[in-house]
Formats: sequence, structure tokens, C-alpha cells
Amino acid sequence: MPAVSNGSGLWMESLRTTGLEASGGVPGKKCGTIILSAEELSNCRDVATMQFCANKLDKKDFFGKSDPFLVFYRSNEDGTFTICHKTEVMKNTLNPVWQTFSIPVRALCNGDYDRTIKVEVYDWDRDGSHDFIGEFTTSYRELARGQSQFNIYEVVNPKKKMKKKKYVNSGTVTLLSFAVESECTFLDYIKGGTQINFTVAIDFTASNGNPSQSTSLHYMSPYQLNAYALALTAVGEIIQHYDSDKMFPALGFGAKLPPDGRVSHEFPLNGNQENPSCCGIDGILEAYHHSLRTVQLYGPTNFAPVVTHVARNAATVQDGSQYSVLLIITDGVISDMAQTKEAIVNAAKLPMSIIIIGVGQAEFDAMVELDGDDVRISSRGKLAERDIVQFVPFRDYVDRTGNHVLSMARLARDVLAEIPDQLVSYMKAQGIRPRSPPLAPAHSAPESPARTPPASPLHTHI
Repeated sequence: MPAVSNGSGLWMESLRTTGLEASGGVPGKKCGTIILSAEELSNCRDVATMQFCANKLDKKDFFGKSDPFLVFYRSNEDGTFTICHKTEVMKNTLNPVWQTFSIPVRALCNGDYDRTIKVEVYDWDRDGSHDFIGEFTTSYRELARGQSQFNIYEVVNPKKKMKKKKYVNSGTVTLLSFAVESECTFLDYIKGGTQINFTVAIDFTASNGNPSQSTSLHYMSPYQLNAYALALTAVGEIIQHYDSDKMFPALGFGAKLPPDGRVSHEFPLNGNQENPSCCGIDGILEAYHHSLRTVQLYGPTNFAPVVTHVARNAATVQDGSQYSVLLIITDGVISDMAQTKEAIVNAAKLPMSIIIIGVGQAEFDAMVELDGDDVRISSRGKLAERDIVQFVPFRDYVDRTGNHVLSMARLARDVLAEIPDQLVSYMKAQGIRPRSPPLAPAHSAPESPARTPPASPLHTHI
């Protein structure tokens, strides 16, 4: 695939297929050419927030007025246009006021303030054949002037203009407000000193099977790690680098504890009620194996106690210096769904995220509901302020060839993928900006280049 640069950050690529077969076509017959074009994104991190209204738009509906919406296009270097934003539809009005929206400046103009931005105005139709009302062009530099006479645009329909001599316009669109701010990233907060407090909660219910038998999900094989240990290691090995003291609370739930057989859904794996923290991932694994030898697997599968435990700790520090991540590894159907949903809704307003890894072959429909990607979780009529849960089934990452390194790397990537955005969403909601990175300590003599420690690669993991 040839690629060529024009020296200014633009990369154009073309892919020519000589044997592309259409569905039902003749095998081997050349059916055309595919040209793939790409442009390198700028490193602009600004986000623009704006609002528009319109006045006296053309009436398009026979039984009503119009249902107008705006479509924004970014112009490309080759003269084409790419859709970058659509507003909501305003029903039955010729004078709509659209809601305020935010868009990255990169998406709007790729950081080029004078690049053309085209805006088309449509009348929405149920069958998808939206009626074109008109269009206008502007630029980021023009929009940045804010509300003024420069940001009142005539909406023009070129076909109408050619046919009608007295045609003036199809209405006007006015910029009501414009603001821009720099977008903070996950790494900005990490560099500013935000610590990730990592807590593990492991399912010790009887449905996992007898740990002494090879069919058990908790089986302690002398030759390989079980599913719980693999999942814990995959995630923990990465997230531990974001915690300076490497001391991680490790909890268990669903077991009978010695000496009286009391059932607990929030017990320390190390046996220390005052301090459940373990030293590093190896310390968690050691405590996990110790618990398997001392507790009796029982039930039921209750999440709410461990979620509340971590939320209680997260609530003590909400200034942006700490962010808690709870990893729950479980094998079964949750027993306290209502209580867990309530605990998650309450935790959503705190600096906290929850990762759930399901091991075994059980159905995990309830976990998908907790994930909240499609429908935001709610409890007692109260909606969670943020989506803070990420669920993945461990079985989707089992490499049948036995390559655990690659499969566990994929597992860690997917379960940690949402943590950066969840952390940033909390900070943004609370109005917390990243602190300035701490200054490097002064040295009497500079280190030689050969002794300079390598840059930490951990920032690329999440």
C-alpha cells in the first residue's frame, strides 16, 4: 500500500484492489478500485462548546412547519467533507433553539482555525429522506468571536437561488454562545500525582467447586495458575504501577470463616481485620491461596458489601489526589442485585470504578446490566451519575493454544479500557483540574546519560 506525505502532517494512502469480487459477481473479475484516504490528527486538546438557534426557516412539512436539525462537516485537505456533528431534531418549528453541545476542536477543524466548516440545515422525516433546507459555511476563527453580527448566517439553498430571481435565503442561523477549554487527560492527572487505590474482591462461594479437585475454578494446581489467579495477575500487574506504596486491600466474600463458621461477604484474605492490605500482587496471591486452605466455600454471591467497603474509603478523599478501583472476580449469578445496584448508584458520585471479571461457564446477564453501557444503571428511581462498571467474561479470553501471555494481555486491555475516561469524567464533574507535575529534586551534579533511568512504559498500558 503506497503512502505519501506532503510534509505538513497529511498522509494519503491508496489501496487498489485488482480482484475485488462483488456479491454474486464473477470470481476473479475486477470490480473497481478502493481508495483509502487518511489525515494525521493534530495534537490540539481544546474542546469547543457552542449553541445555535435559527429564525424563519423554510416550511417543509405539508401538515406542519419543519422539524429542523443541523449537520456539521469538517473540510478535508482534498476538498471533501466529513460529518463531525449532528444536533438533535427540534419538532414543528421554524425558529428552533438547539441544545448546547461540545465537540473536540480536532474533530471540528483538526486544529486549523481557518479551515472551512460547512453546516447543512435539514427538515427531519420519519422515513429518513430528510428535506434539505439550506447551508452555510464558517470557520473556527469566526465561531470563536462568539455571539456577534459576524455569527449570523444566511441559510442558502443553491437550487432555489438559481431558479428564483427574488430568492434571498431560507432563513438564518445564529450562534448564541461559544466557549473553549483545554481537555484534561488521564495522564495529566497521573502526572499531577493522582494515585490509583486498587482493591481486589474474590468470590469464595461453593459454586466454584472444591479447591482440591481439578474441576474447581479455585483449583490450586502446582503447574499453572487457575482462572482467578490469572485474571488477578493480568489486571494487577498493570494497575499496580499507578499506586506508589503497592499495598492493596484484598477481600473475599461468600465463605464460612473459622473458627465459628460465620458466613462473611467482606473478609480480609490476609486475616487482618484492621489492615486487609497485601504487599504487591504476589502478596495478594499468597493471601488468596492461604484463604483457600482455611475458609469453607459457601454462599450466596453478594457484591454490595465489598462495593460499599471500597466506596466508604473512596468517600474519605475526594480532592482528586486518589481514585479507587475495585476488581471483583466471580463465577456466578449475583444474589443481592437490588442492594448492589443501590451501592453502585451511590458509588457513582465518588472517585471510584468497578471492574467485574466473570469466570466459569455461568450466565452473566446480571453483570451486563450492571455494566450500564447500553442503559445507565438505576436504583429506587435514582440514576447513576456516571457509568463506573466494566464487565468482561473471562472465557472470551482463554487462548486454546495455551498462550496465556497474549490472552491475559487482551483481558487486561479490555477491562482497563474504560478506567481513564471514568476517572476524567469524575474529575470534570467535580471541577477538579490536574495538579502541576512535581518538580524533579535538585542534584549537586547531573547524572550522566548512561545512568539515566529509562522512561516508565506503564503510561501506555491503560
